[in-house]
Amino acid sequence: MQFHNNTPLRAAIVGMGKVGRIRAGVLAARRDVALVAAADVAPEAAAALPGLRFETDYRRIVDSSDVDVVFVSTTNRPAAEIVCAALEHGKHVFCEKPPGRSIGDVERIAAIEANRPDLKLQFGFNHRYHGAVMEAKKLVDSGTYGRILWARGIYGKSGGADFERIWRSDPEEAGGGILLDQGIHMLDLFCHFMGDFTDVQSFVETMHWNIPLEDNAFALLRTEDRRVAMLHSSATHWRHRFSLEIALNDGYVNLAGILSPSRTYGEETLTHCRKDLTIHSKDAAERQSNTMIFDKDESWTLETGAFLEAVATGGPVRSGTSADALRAMTLVSRIYEARR
Repeated sequence: MQFHNNTPLRAAIVGMGKVGRIRAGVLAARRDVALVAAADVAPEAAAALPGLRFETDYRRIVDSSDVDVVFVSTTNRPAAEIVCAALEHGKHVFCEKPPGRSIGDVERIAAIEANRPDLKLQFGFNHRYHGAVMEAKKLVDSGTYGRILWARGIYGKSGGADFERIWRSDPEEAGGGILLDQGIHMLDLFCHFMGDFTDVQSFVETMHWNIPLEDNAFALLRTEDRRVAMLHSSATHWRHRFSLEIALNDGYVNLAGILSPSRTYGEETLTHCRKDLTIHSKDAAERQSNTMIFDKDESWTLETGAFLEAVATGGPVRSGTSADALRAMTLVSRIYEARR
């Protein structure tokens, strides 16, 4: 199914929480798409988009003949069911991460997708579209600093005053704790930069919060050619932190901070430097490094645009594919299984 440039795509959003409202804002700013409907189990969510067709049952959206594209921004539990239903009703689908609560969810989605090659499916791993990440990927792929040796990622938040009561801390609704909720972003970036991992070791713990899910996950991942990535995903990082360090044969590429909607992870920067074994002071090392600062988050706009371009032109989905989703979910599952 392809669309002509003068025919706006007709989009609907299922799930009008924080992320759904962000996607709605992105769609509203585009001229090649018309947001025609929304759905949420909470009737009061209709107030976010006054005048728009609103349903409390997503099935009335996916079964609608006047909808071409469905954006799924729900909690984790119903996401896979909604994606499958939308694909089965001939809709292109964009679904936020995680792609489900289990590998089985992703495999079920992928099986339906395989029978509908005319439809586009993308999952929302928007961190790939952050300015620092895109520039880091260009640097690494250019070979300027050689081959990746190892990577170390820290993604932490404080949980929040109501952390023990929100849906993200409910096993039935979420399916997993901080690893599935936030750590999956870092796992996706590890795969983005380093490819597949064959070996997994982990500690997955509930250290502080009174919840039946993990609030900290520590993992060591190794590729077949023996490169290593280290992850700490935490809901007890009292000062929010995003950090991805990449060491290569001839230098390093470090990302610090990320421009999240909450703006609590600090300034988004990318620092890179060629190795110099003669440098022995911090000041000298800093003088040799190059730092880029990113002050605008365009990840939501760029990611949404890439998906809509694939829908409009019939071209391939290049990032956030079902294969990417399955790879990330497989790592999540293996980290849970390898816990000691």
